[in-house]
Amino acid sequence: MKKIAFACEDSQGLQSEMSMHFGRCPNYTLVDVDGQDVKDVQVINNPYFKKHEPGVVPGYMNDQAINVMIAGGMGPRAIQLFQGFGIEVATGVAGKVENVLKAYIEGRISGTAPCSHDHGDSCGGH
Repeated sequence: MKKIAFACEDSQGLQSEMSMHFGRCPNYTLVDVDGQDVKDVQVINNPYFKKHEPGVVPGYMNDQAINVMIAGGMGPRAIQLFQGFGIEVATGVAGKVENVLKAYIEGRISGTAPCSHDHGDSCGGH
């Protein structure tokens, strides 16, 4: 069984749109999967959405017992922090959570592409 967190722009669960930034998203969709079977879906608010601070979200996700974090983008330091907790990270995705989840389960999504921090809403290097 794995617990996968998806950084989301809204609170529609599997129908949510993926966020381009893991820490500056308003919500996370948490999905429990056993093999290819979805066992549970939960949406939680990002308590750090309005007050994003470097390093806090990896610890928060570890407290949620997450095994995998999937987001559109993430800085290299955040990737290291997640991996330090033993949390697998996959980035560079877009679209609806259900489609990204399906691609992950099928093994079509893996690995990280660190955010370059050259977009309008800077990641701040974290």
